[in-house]
Amino acid sequence: MFNIRFMKAPPTTYVLHYKQGRVKREGPGLAFLYYAPTSTIVAVPMASTDAPFVFNESTADFQAITMQGQLTYRVADARRLAALLDYSLSANGKHASEDPHKLTERLVHVMQTLTRAITGRLTLREALVSSEAIGREVLAALEQSEPVATLGVEILGLAILSLRPTPEMAKALEAEAREALSRRSDEAIYARRNAAVEQERRIKESELNTEIAVEEKKRAIRETQMAGEIAVEQQRAQLIDQRVENERKDADAKAYTLDASIRPLKDLDWRKLMMLNGGGDPRTSIALAFQELATNAQKIGELNISPDLLRSLVK
Repeated sequence: MFNIRFMKAPPTTYVLHYKQGRVKREGPGLAFLYYAPTSTIVAVPMASTDAPFVFNESTADFQAITMQGQLTYRVADARRLAALLDYSLSANGKHASEDPHKLTERLVHVMQTLTRAITGRLTLREALVSSEAIGREVLAALEQSEPVATLGVEILGLAILSLRPTPEMAKALEAEAREALSRRSDEAIYARRNAAVEQERRIKESELNTEIAVEEKKRAIRETQMAGEIAVEQQRAQLIDQRVENERKDADAKAYTLDASIRPLKDLDWRKLMMLNGGGDPRTSIALAFQELATNAQKIGELNISPDLLRSLVK
């Protein structure tokens, strides 16, 4: 009525009331009456906004990747943004232009430009495993970006949800990854077998070392026994030598005694010795007499001995 209208904005909306080209009132969450024919109402949302994005980029090895994520921002300087984009409201309370929607597009374009500079330095493999690093670097670059500061926008966060290669390249990478996993599996099997062989070798070596130690111990025992036997034999040889020496000395002593005993008899006639050895036995004397007669038979000539005489002589 009378073109007087009521404006009530939420706390997350910054309102500028222009009248005759001048700002009459401004601030977040204002409520006021205004005269529509001479007033222009500008409403700039200051709440945080999530801007999802999907775009394609190329890596340093000329491979295409698809980047998907979400950019979160808020308007920090509503007056500066309102001076660059049209946030004025129409009679029905909606924005009169498409400029509010262009803010998200501008920010995404700025982010895409920064992302292209980063992915252009990385190969496909490096880019696919560096989404978090890329997100941190792009976020830091956005915070320092002059276009973002000019728009009066504050970047709250950036999340890169996925980095995907083309389907053909994804299949190739999957095949290569499967081959690599198969090779690792084979290497693990070979390593396990080698470990088993090595363990078996160690067991065999330990057994051989044990056998060698046992044989060395047996040899040491045999050497000790032989050394003992040698010592016994040496002592026995010494005993025999000593016994022989003693027997030799005993024989020498007996020979000396015998020699001393028969030395006086060396010059005596054997017949005399026989007589002396006979001890007065007549038979010995008769035997010697007959032997002497037999020796001197030529001198005697003829000698008759009757049996009675011989018997009497023997008796």
